[in-house]
Amino acid sequence: MTLPAQRHGTDPGRELAEPGFWQQPPAHRLAAFARLRAAEEPVFVPEGAGHWALVRHAHVQEASRLPKVFASAPGVTTPEPARWVRALFGDSMVNLDGPDHAQLRKIVQRAFTPRLLAAAEADIHAVAARIVDDVLADRPDEFVSAVASRLPLEVICNMMGIPEHFRAEIADRVNHASENIGVERGLASRLRMPGRGLRALARMQRMVAGIGRERRKDPTDDLISALVRANVDGQALGARQLGAFFSLLMVAGVETTRNAITHGLTLLTDHPDQRDLLLSDFEAYADGAVDEMIRHSTPIIQFRRTVVAEHTMGGRVFRPGEKVVLYYASANRDEAVFPDPDAFVITRSPNPHLGFGGGGPHFCLGAHLARVEMKALFRELLTRPVGLRAVGLPDLAGSNFDNRVRSLRFAFERP
Repeated sequence: MTLPAQRHGTDPGRELAEPGFWQQPPAHRLAAFARLRAAEEPVFVPEGAGHWALVRHAHVQEASRLPKVFASAPGVTTPEPARWVRALFGDSMVNLDGPDHAQLRKIVQRAFTPRLLAAAEADIHAVAARIVDDVLADRPDEFVSAVASRLPLEVICNMMGIPEHFRAEIADRVNHASENIGVERGLASRLRMPGRGLRALARMQRMVAGIGRERRKDPTDDLISALVRANVDGQALGARQLGAFFSLLMVAGVETTRNAITHGLTLLTDHPDQRDLLLSDFEAYADGAVDEMIRHSTPIIQFRRTVVAEHTMGGRVFRPGEKVVLYYASANRDEAVFPDPDAFVITRSPNPHLGFGGGGPHFCLGAHLARVEMKALFRELLTRPVGLRAVGLPDLAGSNFDNRVRSLRFAFERP
């Protein structure tokens, strides 16, 4: 088979395939995406078997809304999950299409009753206040562990009904399962870390499966009970489906929200004018500030799709079997949609960012709760009598999958 001419020589997509690209400073990566958006057609990235990079807002949105053309199966992550991993752990909702995805999503949506959501929102405010109380009392200096990780983890565990004695282990398992996703590593680490991550995932899934068995017999007023007892066309979540959903919720829900919160503090520190504007009327500006934090930081950098039907987009014909990658990090800086896209402007309107996906059947189920969590926490962080600010730059993981922050130092503005 003859490869497209674009794949030969020095094409714009080759930079993304370089091993060190994701370890470069964010400004370097954003400049590379700007060059890709300026190309006449989607460009090929010769990484592994290669993929076509969808970097414009319109293209990412179009592909997201055409699941019968751009399929999530067999997997949205890079690399795609091996068949034996899928057989052992079950398919995550993000890797499913068609009726299988629709049925699973329907069961989950049915479990999120108005009563459960109202209780979750009340809990978010209580947890946010307690975390900031602890911060003011203990005066830690590392933000991710003391603040950003705690909120989504506690909220999800409370909502799911995870017993307190399991939570420290779950937090540890989440870190092991996700710490090296998308991060370039040496050979020894690549051979060692997949086993460590999968063991962490297996233990976490066994734990929640056991809780699920208990809740089938003796249900309580929590999400696990609702999921295992849901009756949607005669179906509820089985043990493996529950484990896969819980893993998705913990790894995706906790990691993405904690990273958005951490980047948010950095952005407010680096842009004191925007912080002052937010503080001038928090309730008036908070929703816009949260969406701008998500757009600017884009917690999930990219997802893969597999072409299953011929389709023309951006001047190119995509054919079955080809791989494309939806680069949300690029789409959220698209000059055609966002004037002055690199600026952080909490009054940006409209702000049609793709931080929760490009629409379609895979739009993030947790988008509303994530926004509520961020708004509640920043209300507590910014309106208490002691101000907080980031110190130095965040320590980024250099992942090609998510905009992960390992740590961020912070300080109090007043004693």
